[in-house]
Amino acid sequence: MILIEPIKTEKAIGKIEFSNTITFRVDESATKKQVKDEVERVFGVKVKSVKTYVLPGKGKRAIVRVADSHKAEDISSKLKMA
Repeated sequence: MILIEPIKTEKAIGKIEFSNTITFRVDESATKKQVKDEVERVFGVKVKSVKTYVLPGKGKRAIVRVADSHKAEDISSKLKMA
């Protein structure tokens, strides 16, 4: 599994509402394409872009921007984040 868990910090929750993005902790070997494909398959949404970064000691994270035709809030409600 590529997606490990959603990030539930205050900053990440704010991005859901204002930027239509959702942040996940992902497998360290995952590519942006793999993250995009996994999110589209699991949640049934269209992904606009994926940005990844590594935090020392906390693993790799991916910021997934959902296409305008979908809402990141729908994903967060499926994950029971808010």
